[in-house]
Amino acid sequence: MDRRQWFYRNRLGRHFSRMKSAGTIVAVALLIAAGIAIAPLAATEIPPAERRSGYSFMAPDTKAIQDDDTANPGMLWVLDGEALWNSKAGATGNACADCHNDARASMKGVAARYPAYDKALARPVNLEQRINLCRTRQQQATPFAFESRDLLALTAFVAEQSRGAAIAPEATAELAPFVAKGRDFFMRRQGQLNLGCTNCHDDNWDKHLAGSAVTQALPTGYPIYRLEWQSLGSLQRRLRNCITGMRAQNYDYGAPELVELELYLMTRARGMPIETPAVRP
Repeated sequence: MDRRQWFYRNRLGRHFSRMKSAGTIVAVALLIAAGIAIAPLAATEIPPAERRSGYSFMAPDTKAIQDDDTANPGMLWVLDGEALWNSKAGATGNACADCHNDARASMKGVAARYPAYDKALARPVNLEQRINLCRTRQQQATPFAFESRDLLALTAFVAEQSRGAAIAPEATAELAPFVAKGRDFFMRRQGQLNLGCTNCHDDNWDKHLAGSAVTQALPTGYPIYRLEWQSLGSLQRRLRNCITGMRAQNYDYGAPELVELELYLMTRARGMPIETPAVRP
């Protein structure tokens, strides 16, 4: 084996020589060109004192859009969510407001605590799932589809009530094993690129990949409006995009694995302020 073959088999990973997909090879080339280290996997978390919101990586014009509620397109979903909050639904004919009254008071700080443990299900649920559980349990209504405008709107409205509040996921014995599972997912190599989330977001943050900043995976502003999407989107949409980018087996919306990963990421972001609806490239 010559030195070139040895480099590809050992420096980039044994799997590389078996890759058949041109798209996968291009993706690896992009990582190398961006200076993203893909081996070895350091799996070292960013110290809390060095953690930064994705907002700090944004260009001034993107920050300006987020900061101005009259320019932030995510506020359109917030307004729709407010209308849904006050709309009666389901067999009970109740609106969210009938139980929770003024969201500005009752929902303040709620998004900062999700995902949270659901005793009936004996597992954590994220904010979108909690909204749908309220619809099915309390309103006897049909749950909203994941990534539907209605679910994104109501989630954005509820989360916006916590804007500025410190992220504070519960640290309980019930949640601890799920946080550990989420951390394992984040640290574990997977997919054809043999990468872990930590490879980019712990070891190579503040670099650029395909023109975009590599941030620290701190979900402070979801649902977010992404200029690339030209729409509001959930954290799970972003996670699924990343998993696809790693050429790994993806998960359905609402899958326990994605909720566990969300929970770990919110734990990483503990103490940082909620920004919903954030704006990103």
